[in-house]
Amino acid sequence: VQLQASGGGLVQAGGSLTLSCAASGRTFSGYALGWFRQAPGKEREFVATIRWSGGIKYYAEHVKGRFTISRDNAKNTVYLRMNSLKPEDTAVYYCAVPNGDCSGNGCFDRSRFPYWGQGTLVTVSS
Repeated sequence: VQLQASGGGLVQAGGSLTLSCAASGRTFSGYALGWFRQAPGKEREFVATIRWSGGIKYYAEHVKGRFTISRDNAKNTVYLRMNSLKPEDTAVYYCAVPNGDCSGNGCFDRSRFPYWGQGTLVTVSS
């Protein structure tokens, strides 16, 4: 199983980026897909998760209203649209997949996500 994240880069505060994560090696039909991030010197934290149906999404409080997670099941790909970026959004962003679909705490507890991509760096300058 491989998860290939892309789309990171350097952007000014207030700008936007869209991250993509393509899964290969198996289909993730029936699985939720998520994004986490890790800033320098900090623990990896939950950002957003989208359940298999795509109709239920979860967001961390600090990104609600600014970030949007979406998925294309035909392409086995998950996206993270990030608007109104802030310097504190600077981090390595990781896509991740849990064991199947998720519910409740399982949708944002990183210990429930065994599959991880390599990460893509997002740097927001002030």
